[in-house]
Amino acid sequence: MKEEIIKGALYVVATPIGNLEDISRRAAAILEGVDCVAAEDTRTSGVLLAHLGIKKPMVSYHSYNERRRVTDLVDRLRHGEAIAVVTDAGTPAISDPAFALVRAAVDAGVRVIPIPGASAVLAALVASGLPTDRFVFEGFLPLKKGRASRLQLLKEEARTIVVYEAPHRVERTLQDLATALGDRQAVLARELTKKFEEIRRGSLSDLLEGVRRKAPRGEIVLVIQGANGGKSSRESSHAEDSGSTIETA
Repeated sequence: MKEEIIKGALYVVATPIGNLEDISRRAAAILEGVDCVAAEDTRTSGVLLAHLGIKKPMVSYHSYNERRRVTDLVDRLRHGEAIAVVTDAGTPAISDPAFALVRAAVDAGVRVIPIPGASAVLAALVASGLPTDRFVFEGFLPLKKGRASRLQLLKEEARTIVVYEAPHRVERTLQDLATALGDRQAVLARELTKKFEEIRRGSLSDLLEGVRRKAPRGEIVLVIQGANGGKSSRESSHAEDSGSTIETA
């Protein structure tokens, strides 16, 4: 069924994180039907549109022009244009531009329509082998100010922890995590859905040693065991139930 495009609506469209075949049919229909695509990098998104055989006016929307671009885009939305916002990869507003635009659109009474799809956070999490029923996404850890205090907070976090990291900083981050949290089980996932996809599993010290032996390339997601020893909430509840006793008079 062909998607009916709603005029004056902002579509938040998830795009592939690597493999272009991961684009959904609905996302492709939206990109083809809107009046304009606001893209983090018009060159990167242009490759996707060309792959889909779509020709569409595009405007750049990234962290450096966000403030002035939001005003213009919301004005266009209020005048009836249908606009899709996309990032280089994955779901907009998840460690990528879009939050400010979505907030401004909501404040202006503009309808915001999510078009779900690929997410590096979820892809890494479900393949990790660590509990998935409760998790916390930290994005990129602070580089300097606030880094130590953030790591201390994570030390007590019982849920599975997911963070993003750049390849040139991953060694330092693994070292900092091991120091602050202890040598927990973790997963390093890189280049997810791409030709050279790799998922490394082991303790934080194992992963650190591996990174020192062979520096990883590409976008990286780290998944770290929570403070509860890696048990899911279901397993924890079962253990508590099994250990309970009933006293009788």
